[in-house]
Amino acid sequence: MTKRIHNFNAGPAALPLPVLEEMQQELLDFKGSGMSILEVSHRSKWFDEVINDAVARTRRLLNLGDDFEVVFIQGGASLQFCMIPMNLAVDGQPVDYINTGTWSTKAIKEAKTLKKQVHVIASSEDRDFCYIPKAFDIDEGAAYLHFTSNNTIKGTQWAQFPNPRTVPLVCDMSSDFMSRPFDPQPFGLIYAGAQKNIGPAGTALAIIRKDMLERVPADLPAMLKYTTFTEKNSMYNTPACVVIYVIDLVLKWLEDTVGGLANMELLNREKGKTIYDLLDRSDFYRGTADKDSRSLMNVTFRLPSEELEKRFIADAQTAGLGGLKGHRSVGGCRASIYNATGLDAVKALVEFMREFERKA
Repeated sequence: MTKRIHNFNAGPAALPLPVLEEMQQELLDFKGSGMSILEVSHRSKWFDEVINDAVARTRRLLNLGDDFEVVFIQGGASLQFCMIPMNLAVDGQPVDYINTGTWSTKAIKEAKTLKKQVHVIASSEDRDFCYIPKAFDIDEGAAYLHFTSNNTIKGTQWAQFPNPRTVPLVCDMSSDFMSRPFDPQPFGLIYAGAQKNIGPAGTALAIIRKDMLERVPADLPAMLKYTTFTEKNSMYNTPACVVIYVIDLVLKWLEDTVGGLANMELLNREKGKTIYDLLDRSDFYRGTADKDSRSLMNVTFRLPSEELEKRFIADAQTAGLGGLKGHRSVGGCRASIYNATGLDAVKALVEFMREFERKA
């Protein structure tokens, strides 16, 4: 096998090696069809089994009741920024948002573009989004409360989700979806771009509580209505078949190999602790997120100078540690340690960081 590096890219990101190997084995002849999964019809029995299995595994892993629908929508999480207010806002009611970084900012902008009554009830912009807000008042008359569970650019994550009482939560979980168990019941809508933690780029997985579908306006274009996707099992038009196939394999790995989300969370906590312990003991590396807001998915840090950061990233790549450059909007370094990035990769990174500091 061609030598593989340790992949710390933020998205598209690492996929589990067993998933890649299964894809390789099935590429030319999928399930005895005589065709590749890249070639089979989305109306075939073979793809029916794929999409239905992906939905069933999502339901089991998250313990979803019959009051939730699971759909796949092209356009990634960014399309959801406008679909949410278009479908779920209610005339005469505000929509609440919490701003914790770039993706929350983009979601707020789209809701305002659509002339919705947007209330930003909390923001961490005052300190360049290095923390998760703790104190805020949710408008009990709001149509929904939107927040982003994990912030890839600034390296922050909600340790505990907001308590909305009777207001439906709407959450962008793109970068920590399926990384830990949680109670889905307070959520009216959960959405996640696939390319960070559950598959390759090309679709968003959305989980919609059925009562929220009653809000969908009849006069929206078909491809912008959630009901279009729930009523047609995500196949009103041709879905992103190969992406959904890979998502199904990743969910299979999570369920059958890892043993579920509780086990996945334990591993993710161990990976995060391994890196953060190094950052906390070092005067050379500096974490950028407040300790009580640190992400277990994206570890962001700086070195004493930009020159050292450039050398760190280049030397790491040479050493087989890829994807450590921070987001272009903030610079610095970032190690994305999603589900598929193993503890072995994290330990290799920490060892490299120690050696780089020693030589610097």
